Amino acid sequence: MNDSTNKPTGAPAVVLLSGGLDSTTVLAIAQSEGFDVHALSFRYGQRHAREIESARRIARNAGVRNHHIVDIDLRAFGGSALTADIPVPKDRDLESHTVASEIPVTYVPARNTIFLSYALALAEVIEASTVFIGVNALDYSGYPDCRPEYIEAFEKMANLATRAGVEGRTRLDIRAPLISLSKAAIILLGTSLGVDYSLTTSCYDPGGRGEACGRCDACQLRLKGFSEAGLDDPIPYATARGAGAAR
Repeated sequence: MNDSTNKPTGAPAVVLLSGGLDSTTVLAIAQSEGFDVHALSFRYGQRHAREIESARRIARNAGVRNHHIVDIDLRAFGGSALTADIPVPKDRDLESHTVASEIPVTYVPARNTIFLSYALALAEVIEASTVFIGVNALDYSGYPDCRPEYIEAFEKMANLATRAGVEGRTRLDIRAPLISLSKAAIILLGTSLGVDYSLTTSCYDPGGRGEACGRCDACQLRLKGFSEAGLDDPIPYATARGAGAAR
């Protein structure tokens, strides 16, 4: 996992863009470093289309080179509250040892491995040597495919699995610049780069008009991050406790 930025201005890069807070911040980082961004998003059978709508707006607002939206259906396997008829957990105490140490039911089996594999294929085609992903291991370490050792292992595999890597023409870097940052630090960094967080979505179970529930794990972490950053969260929430204001 090479976080060096010695890339020529305009070099192509793939950015995995979910429409969420983290991936949007990563997009801003890639552009601030001079990369010509090809954004990559997925309809993977997730519970709602809000993520794709947000990703489209974010990509358009950022003026990326291309925005690829790929259809895959992880509902064929299920196994997650995001891809099966399993309730999304609400109002959990994320500070408790039990919750913090478990892999939550919102984990989608192999999702980041699947997404990174598509990103790897796109990178080969556009001759990009850098893939950006917005994983984070500090504020929410319950997902096994968000850990630094996972990113390092995938990068090693990628350089064994590609023609460019085998021929020695290009070494692929998997960049995860947010992996050791708190949610508050991510928000402050994105704000300094001009990220419009009103375009983003984080909720696992939004309402019919796209409003965040304010109660799922993702909403709780987002609200905590904005509160600790001393900023207002600009997205609408369904509940008074998640009214968007810094607390």
